[in-house]
Amino acid sequence: MDGDDATPRPRPRLEDVAVEVGLSTASVSLVLRGAAGPSAATRERVLEAAARLGYRPDRAASLLARRRSRLIGVMMDVRSSYHGELLEDVHEADEQHGYDLVLSTVTRTWNEQRAVETLLDSRCEALVLLGPEASAAWLTALDRQLPVVVVGRPFPSAGVDVVRASDDVGVGAAVDHLVGLGHLDIAYVDGGPGTIATGRRRGYRMAMRRHGLAHRIRVLRGSHTEEAGLRAAPVLMGDDAPATAAIAFNDRVAVGLLDALSRAGVAVPGEMSVIGYDDSPLSRLVHIGLTTVSQNSQQLTQHAVAAVVERLDGGRTDHREVVLPPQLVVRTTTALPPRRRSTG
Repeated sequence: MDGDDATPRPRPRLEDVAVEVGLSTASVSLVLRGAAGPSAATRERVLEAAARLGYRPDRAASLLARRRSRLIGVMMDVRSSYHGELLEDVHEADEQHGYDLVLSTVTRTWNEQRAVETLLDSRCEALVLLGPEASAAWLTALDRQLPVVVVGRPFPSAGVDVVRASDDVGVGAAVDHLVGLGHLDIAYVDGGPGTIATGRRRGYRMAMRRHGLAHRIRVLRGSHTEEAGLRAAPVLMGDDAPATAAIAFNDRVAVGLLDALSRAGVAVPGEMSVIGYDDSPLSRLVHIGLTTVSQNSQQLTQHAVAAVVERLDGGRTDHREVVLPPQLVVRTTTALPPRRRSTG
């Protein structure tokens, strides 16, 4: 048969590299693992031959040969840009402790339980779960199988390690900022059901009461997505006394709100101030410049990975909760309310 041979070439093996450079497979393995022993010249020969042959280590076989996989599983929501940033920080922290990362994502059709099952099938030694909404009972049972660290969510049970920011304090700081600018009609676009949303909603209500604004509390039904902000905009603008400021459950909701306000010709922050939550990469774009609440993602992930290492390598058996103070990041979407601006 004429033409190119479609039969795939066999994958180069460690033995092929050894034959190529005239060394034992043990010596070649030392070089490819970065272990001490071989000279610089030998390392150069082996690495050059491996690259030329297209050799890639069989990671699955390597893991099976060990008693430990040194793999940490991470579950994230693929639709969350903030989770993407957390994932990058987790990966960096894992590497510092000599662990590798296995990722499993939650999507519209792939729920948390199926995502976790994928990580268990991958022989992960511990799990880092980003903002899970699963029940406390299920997470506690999971922790009996292997160490589990929940990131970003308060937990009503002492059954797992928790690393989170104080959500009610974060939203309270957002209210304080707006009141300090002179806003009184401050609405909150909710995040729907779930423990995280409950904490942030509570923080809004508490802060409004603290400022003597209980009679002005306005909580609009919402969700985790931009759609919630799009739906909230006409409600915020439609009253005889429209809100002069809005705090959103997260940055995605805030961006949806900003988009709807822009389409309606409402100037931000001239006619309405907007605050998000998470300090996601999206919020930092120059044309958005969203005032938001940072959860100190790098510190969250460092504490989360440290908790895993303490249990896997240090033998810790108790469970801990680390609560970090959030920080308000003021950018360009908040300013004086319009009536104060006009009289100032």
